[in-house]
Amino acid sequence: MSQLTAPRLPIIDMHCDLLVYLADVPESDINKVEEIGCAAPALTEGNVKLQVMAIYSPTGLGSTRYAELQRDMFRQLADRDNCFTAVTDKPLLEQTMQQPQGTGMVVAIENASGLCEQLEPLEDGFKRLEKIIEICGRVLYISFTHHAENRFGGGNNSTKGITRDGKMLLDYLHGRNIAVDMSHTSDALATDILNHIDRERLAIPIIASHSNFRPVWNHERNLPDEITQEIIRRKGLIGMNFLRKFVNTEDPDALLHHIQYGLGKGAEDALCFGADYFYFADEQDQSRFPFYFKEHEQAGTSYSHLLQRLQEQLTPEQLKKLAYQNAQNFIARIWS
Repeated sequence: MSQLTAPRLPIIDMHCDLLVYLADVPESDINKVEEIGCAAPALTEGNVKLQVMAIYSPTGLGSTRYAELQRDMFRQLADRDNCFTAVTDKPLLEQTMQQPQGTGMVVAIENASGLCEQLEPLEDGFKRLEKIIEICGRVLYISFTHHAENRFGGGNNSTKGITRDGKMLLDYLHGRNIAVDMSHTSDALATDILNHIDRERLAIPIIASHSNFRPVWNHERNLPDEITQEIIRRKGLIGMNFLRKFVNTEDPDALLHHIQYGLGKGAEDALCFGADYFYFADEQDQSRFPFYFKEHEQAGTSYSHLLQRLQEQLTPEQLKKLAYQNAQNFIARIWS
């Protein structure tokens, strides 16, 4: 098999849970490649120029405090003299993509329960969002839910649509240059979000930061064709997820099939990476192991492996779009 021509392509990845690992795991270390696939040395080896850092909270008591811990961890990473740099505007994005060393980072919210607990006034959630923006400099996207229902709507394990609070959060995001992420919505919530945006004529970008395609692998975390087409139509992004559970539990080549399927559906300008690396050593459900196929288990080798496998099927321009250009163009556009 021919090798990817030098220089290596830069990478933008739209989702990882490094902040959860650092905030939650005793003696966590950004350099422990044996513990998390997006450790700093792996990102450097993989030529990841921009990594989106998710602030994740489960729905329940303490969700906002947990989000604040990760918010502060992001700020500490940005302030330390290490390989991470906070990217908060278009010039910094361009600079980060061109620098020979280091990884830029930008924060995102995975589950809006991190902004507002179930029984709090919604205005408290808006204030917390503003505080995250103040401390971290930017929020790239927000997913309203995780697996379960919350005050904003139904997660991917639910059939519930949008709630009144979900509509109010959308109204608040109008014109704020913060995308709404479809990766953990129920199908009903995704449809309701799109309908409310259209009905109220809201200026809100739409993405799926770390989701694959349901016709390729039938899992509720993957996108049905109708949502895929809406993201493409709205010039959004679809980040390919590396988790075996969402790719195919038996076939590592299925991730290539997801990418090819997306291209066949017209997603050439939408496809990117959303590997979804997280800490899983404390997972109790043994059926989920291994979480990733060997080829996809850490950032140092996974992106180059995929691009090498794809280079005989895709044009050089398509490879660049997948690796970084689509994500860079999207972020530059919504930050302009």
